This record gives sequence, structure tokens and C-alpha cells, in this order.
Amino acid sequence: MAALLLVILILLPVTTLAEPVHDSSALKAQSARTEPLTISEVLARIELTHPLLRATGVDRIKARAKILKALGAWEPTFKNTTEAARYQSWNFLSTLNENTGGFNDTKLEVGHPWGFRVVGGIRNGFGDNYTLNVHAVIPDALMFYPQQQMIFGGSFHLLRGLMMNDEYAEFQKAELAGPQAEIAVAQKRQDLYLAGAVQYWDWQVAVKQAEMQKRTLAVAEERLIQVQGLAKGGRVAPLDVIEVNQEVQNRREAAIAAQRKVEYEQYKLSLFLWENGEPVTPRPEWAPEFQGETPLPTKEEIAANKVAAKEDRPEVQDLYIEAKLNNIDIKLAKNYLLPKFDVTGGRMESAADWIVGIGYRIDSTLAVPLFQREGRGKVMYAEADQQQLAFKQLYTEQQVSIDVDNWLSAQVRSRDRVKAATEALRLAKTLEEGERTRFNMGATTVLFVNVRERNVVESAYQLYRAQADYAVARGGMLYAKGALAKPWPQSELAKYGNPLTAAGMHGSKPGVGRD
Repeated sequence: MAALLLVILILLPVTTLAEPVHDSSALKAQSARTEPLTISEVLARIELTHPLLRATGVDRIKARAKILKALGAWEPTFKNTTEAARYQSWNFLSTLNENTGGFNDTKLEVGHPWGFRVVGGIRNGFGDNYTLNVHAVIPDALMFYPQQQMIFGGSFHLLRGLMMNDEYAEFQKAELAGPQAEIAVAQKRQDLYLAGAVQYWDWQVAVKQAEMQKRTLAVAEERLIQVQGLAKGGRVAPLDVIEVNQEVQNRREAAIAAQRKVEYEQYKLSLFLWENGEPVTPRPEWAPEFQGETPLPTKEEIAANKVAAKEDRPEVQDLYIEAKLNNIDIKLAKNYLLPKFDVTGGRMESAADWIVGIGYRIDSTLAVPLFQREGRGKVMYAEADQQQLAFKQLYTEQQVSIDVDNWLSAQVRSRDRVKAATEALRLAKTLEEGERTRFNMGATTVLFVNVRERNVVESAYQLYRAQADYAVARGGMLYAKGALAKPWPQSELAKYGNPLTAAGMHGSKPGVGRD
């Protein structure tokens, strides 16, 4: 029977623990690295190289494009036009008078955001009206010869459209696109910082858990050799060998699963670590030890954090920009309640008028909507938006304030969990050592030893998870008060790249000046 059992053990398939899998980027980039990967480096690399942060920075370019587009409404425009006409008239003697003439205008037209346009330039006349119809010559504003005169004119909004009109409102909104772009970058930055930090600690937990699984597997394999020797001497039953071998296989499976967890977490973390346009997959040996406990924030610090959250969180700042946009809409809507009173004047634009000597024109238009439905509708809509923004602002300010309390609670509870898990792990190790001593003395079975060792693995995992949650809670407090919306300190960025070309700076306009 013993010989048959030995043959079965020899023929059992033995699965070796697979080596960690690394992609080519990890092998190429920083292959000689030995120092641990810190959370500060993760956040610095996000700020320096993350593509999504760079993509959000493109909003800055779009903001400048909106301003340029809005400025086009008052673009100084050079115009050159030529007009020619033939004028025929009969008198009571049926005598035909026929004049042919025209002009070439060269002028510059300029608009202003307040709702008026001016035009000025030179008119060069031609034709026979200066020889056959002398009385048609316009004598004023002459320049170097009678056919050359100055031209000027303009148009003005005296009520509706004065100092507030559609074009000017569009320009004012375009000017707010720049701050909106900065808020979008800050929002993306804080989201990436928090996601990167959470992924960093998840990766570290996976690495520590895999190391623990490997150690327990090594212990089980050593015990299998020990029990096999005892079985040959007849000191233990052959079933104990099968029991130990089964535990080895279970732990080998758990170690393989833990290694897969490490690879899964490291690939997710690599999406926050970019170098030369490729994600860098971190190695398990880069995982540092968990940090120790830090003092909890005081009541004064919590109050200051809530004030900072209402000022620095991008969610709140974005509502402030929306309120400014809404104020522009309200001003424009109220302007529509005014009557339309426009005045236009200047040189005649028709060659026939020029031939017969009509030089100027002035037009005025007055339009008064009787029920003001359009204007009242625009005001009502804009004021409704204002009410919605007030409710959103109230909710968002309370939300970011509760975020501070929430992350403080997470920090306190995870700290307590760390203390309890540390004590539980100490007691589990004590029981494990005692059970091993009893097993070596023959006072217990291998089953109870396995149970004690499994409890140590589970307790260690709970401690790692609690330590990771504590670290995340500390970072969550930075998120809650808006600190993660700001770029990582340049002293840290300079260690891993050039802060001037950081992804968080993408789209920023170099130099000083305006388009």
C-alpha cells in the first residue's frame, strides 16, 4: 500500500508557478530601475505625459478660436467696388439727355462691439457727367480733382443693440471660454489624479498579496517534503501526505490567481504611466511598503478644507462661469425689450444717383413690437436658467462640503481598521506558530496547521486592504478640498520631465500678446 501511494505521488502532475508576464514596454523602459515607484511619481507622470490630460488641454486652443471667430463680427474690412450706369431723360421738347458715368470706391469699414459701424475712403468718378451735365457734380469733400472725393458713412443702433447685441454677447461668451477650458483641465486633472492613486494602491495590495501567497506556497511545499519523509518512516499515515499535497495544489492555484491579479492591476496602472508615447508597465519589485499613520486633520483644518472646496473645486468654479454666461443672456434678453431704432447714413451707393448729383443719404428705422413676445420670452427663459443655476450651486456647494466629511470618515475608519487588522494578523501569526510547534510535537494534525496558515493569509490581506484604503482616504481628502485640481509641484515634475511641456500645460498660449 505504501509503495502504491509513493508511485501515485511520483506520477501526480506538478504545476509550477508561472513567471510574471511583462509587456515589451516594461522591458524596454526603465529595465534597470531598482528604486520603488512612489505615489508622487505616479501623479507627476500623469501631469507630464497623460494623453487624456493633453487632450483636454486642446480646449484652450478652442477657446482662443472662439474669440477669433467672435472678433470677426467687427473685422476691419477693405472694400473696392465699381459702379457704372447710363442715365436718360426727356424734357417737354422731347429732347433726349443721356449721361454715362460711375465711380470706383476704395474704403475701409470698421465695426464696434457697441453696435455701430463706420466707413471711410476715396471715390474716383468717371464718365461724361462732368462735361455734358456740369450741374450734377457734387462739389463737397473734394480731394485732388473734381472726380475724386472723400466718402464716409456709418450705421448706429440707438436703442436695441446699443452696447448690447447678439455679436457683442457672443464675444463676451467667447471670452469666458478660456476660463472654462482651464476648469475642464482642472476637472480632468483631479479625476486622473484620484483614479491613478486608487489604481496605484490596488496594484500595491495585489503585489503584497501575491508575495504572501508565494511564501505560504513555499511553506506548504517544504511541509510536503517533511511529511513524505515521515510517511516513509511510518510516523504519519499516508493520507496525511495526500492532505498536504492537496494543500500545496490549492495554494499553488491561489498563488497563480494572485499573480494574475498583479498583472491585471499593473496593466491598469500602466495607463497612468507614460513615457515616449507608450504606457510603462510597473514591475512588482517597484512596489514600496505601505506608509505609516499620519495625524488626522483638526476641526480647524476641516473647516478650512470646506471653504477651500467651495472655492477650488472645478465643479463649483464651472457653475460660476455658467452664472456669468447666464448674466450675459439676461442682459441680451432685456435689450430685446427695447424698440428698434437704427440710423444709417453716408454716400449714395448707386451710380445713377451719382450721375445726377445726389451725394448723401440718411435713413432711420423705428420698430416697436406691440406685445414684446420675443423679448419677454427671452427674459423668461434666461431667468429660468438663473433659477436652475441657483439650485445647482446650492447642491454642489453642499456636495463638496459633504465630500470633506465623507473622506474624513473614510480616513478615520480605515485607520481604525488598520489597527484592528494589525492586531488580528499578530494573533493569527501567534496561533500559526503555536500550531506548527504542536504539529512538530505530534500533538495536532496537518489540517489544523493549514487552517492557521490560511487565517494568516486572510488576515494579511485584510491588513493590506485597510492600509490601501487609508492611503486612498488621505488622497481623497486632497481631492475633496480641491488640491488635486492644481498641478503637481514643479519640484516633483522636474524629476521626471520638463514642466514647460507637461500634458497639463498643453494648449497654453506661449508668449504675451493678443491675436
